Formats: sequence, structure tokens, C-alpha cells
Amino acid sequence: MEGIFYNSFLKLISKREKLLSILIDPDKFDISEVKAFLNIIPKETTHLFVGGSIVANDETEETVRALKTETKLPIFLFPGDHSHITPLADALLFLTLLSGRNAEYLIGQQIKSISKLKDSALEIIPTGYILIDGGNDSAVSKVTKTEPLPQEDIEKIVHTALAGQFMGAKLIYLEAGSGAKFPVKPEIISEVRRAIKIPLIVGGGIKTEAQKQNAYKSGADMVVMGTAYE
Repeated sequence: MEGIFYNSFLKLISKREKLLSILIDPDKFDISEVKAFLNIIPKETTHLFVGGSIVANDETEETVRALKTETKLPIFLFPGDHSHITPLADALLFLTLLSGRNAEYLIGQQIKSISKLKDSALEIIPTGYILIDGGNDSAVSKVTKTEPLPQEDIEKIVHTALAGQFMGAKLIYLEAGSGAKFPVKPEIISEVRRAIKIPLIVGGGIKTEAQKQNAYKSGADMVVMGTAYE
């Protein structure tokens, strides 16, 4: 049974609303500047994602706590490690790194998170996470010791997304990586959108309004921006 935040997600999409999440990396975020940060993000922001590949264990909780005092926007955890989970957030993207073949990020980290999650009120949203080559050596690749999927191999990307859906994912997240030189190509987004029946999130390398609109036009239900506001 889906929770209130996922159902709200679906309801907004059903109204053809385009969702925008700002990704906050606790490792680069100054909690004393929360008000100023919230004042510069776009007015159309619908969600905040908190997480990063390399984060000190207590930084995520401190960041979420600081944000909660200043905003009513839903806060979703986007953890790079099970230790980054905090019950203070609203929901957790329960990630499976479908693009890689490192068992630690296919099932290992997920098992390690259970002691924190089994009695938690966090809404858990199974998410198929697919790393796409963004032209740089991303932090995700370094930490997970996996290679991104080449943007030219559209069929493999589509099949990976479908596999995630068939495995029970409630969301598919196409990610070019933090600081990507270029975002996921529109043709990839459109082909994945045509293939899957669950919401599609696209992030990484999206720094301009034109890039954001291209992702929406190609079929992204939610765009994630981060570096542009750091």
C-alpha cells in the first residue's frame, strides 16, 4: 500500500503537473544559510531531496532538522549509504543501483538499512536508480565502484528501467551524476517514458531552464537540480 507522499506524487502527475526537486548535499550545505537558500530556489519547487555519495553520518540529520524549521516542502532522503538515513525526513527513496553490478548496492546496503527502517515512520519508496554517463567521473561511480551506462546504449537503459519496474520499483530515477558535464539526453528520457508505467525522475547536469524544460518535454515527471543552487 502506497503512502501519502507517493500518492501525492501520483496525484500531481495525474494533473499533468511537472515536479521539481532541489537536491541538497549535506556535505556542501551550510545549515546557517537555510533561509537564504530557500529564498533562491525556484518558486515552483515541489520537493527537497537530501543526500549525497560522501556524507558524514550526522550531517544528513542536521540538514533535515534545519530545513524542517523553515519549510513545509516534503523532504525525501536520497542516501548514498545506509548510515545517512534519519527518521526526521518525510520519505526515503529506497534505492537499488540497477545500472551497476556491485552487490553491495543491489542488496547489501538495503539489508544494512533495515535496523533503522523496520520501526521507522519514514515512508519508503522503492526506487530503481540508473546511473547514466554524464561525461565526468561521478562521485556515485567512485563510491559504488560501478560504471555508468553509455548514453548511446538506449536499448540497455530502457531494458534496465523496465527490469526495475518488473522488480517492483515505484519510481525510476535516471541520473547523470552530480556535476555532470551534460544531462541525460532527451531521446533517452522519451524512450524510457514510453516503456515504463511508473513515474520517471531525471537529474544530473541540469543547470539551465532550457535543459529543465527539455527533460519535461521528453517525459520526465520530476526534474532534480542541485549543483546549480549550491
